Amino acid sequence: MYRPLPDDIKPQPERLYGRQRGHPLRPRQQRLLDEALPRVHFRNIAEPLKGFGKPVSKLFLEIGFGGGEHAFDQAARNPDTGYIAAEVFDNGVCSLLSRIIPEGEEATALGPDNLRLWAEDGRQLLKGLPDSCLDRAYLMFPDPWPKARHAKRRFIHPENIRQMARLLKPGAHWRVASDHPVYQEWVTEVMGQQDLFEAPAPALERPEGWSPTRYEAKAFREGRQPFYWTFTRKG
Repeated sequence: MYRPLPDDIKPQPERLYGRQRGHPLRPRQQRLLDEALPRVHFRNIAEPLKGFGKPVSKLFLEIGFGGGEHAFDQAARNPDTGYIAAEVFDNGVCSLLSRIIPEGEEATALGPDNLRLWAEDGRQLLKGLPDSCLDRAYLMFPDPWPKARHAKRRFIHPENIRQMARLLKPGAHWRVASDHPVYQEWVTEVMGQQDLFEAPAPALERPEGWSPTRYEAKAFREGRQPFYWTFTRKG
């Protein structure tokens, strides 16, 4: 079946796609959104290193953090780094908030000083951040949008590659993982036809320093092989 090559990909819409909400929220989840999220929401887009509860020297960004376990672990592993975790799916946002906000403290707790959430459209964050501000970025098991007509919705897209190249410092890494065969083929093809990142073949085992995710665990349970890419911004 014909799939569009990168030169044929339609321009992306003016927003990143994703479900806003899945199953109905429980009372604590709604309190987390209403009371806790405003306090841990990332605000300093123009001066991102100032957007955290303590001084930080580096900036990491995770695009679409899903259940939040990867963002939570990476922020803990890198305590001197400001970590922006972006996700528009309310249930995923609540999942991460429930990890960082003790029950009963929804109205007062601030969570880790180096972790902030972005729960709005991710494209607005990407457009607003300054050039060469990121020391690392993550795209972990994104929605594969496997139908050919939805190719423009995949985050690995020429427009987003250019945006990520603008944001990442020379030599910085962009970590990408996927277990979906269509997306794996797509990433290999699209990244192989750009010249902004070094794009070696993916690892087939999770590299040292990477954090596990629920989607990786599900892939293993269902017999799928995850690919782990490390793309390096060229100087």
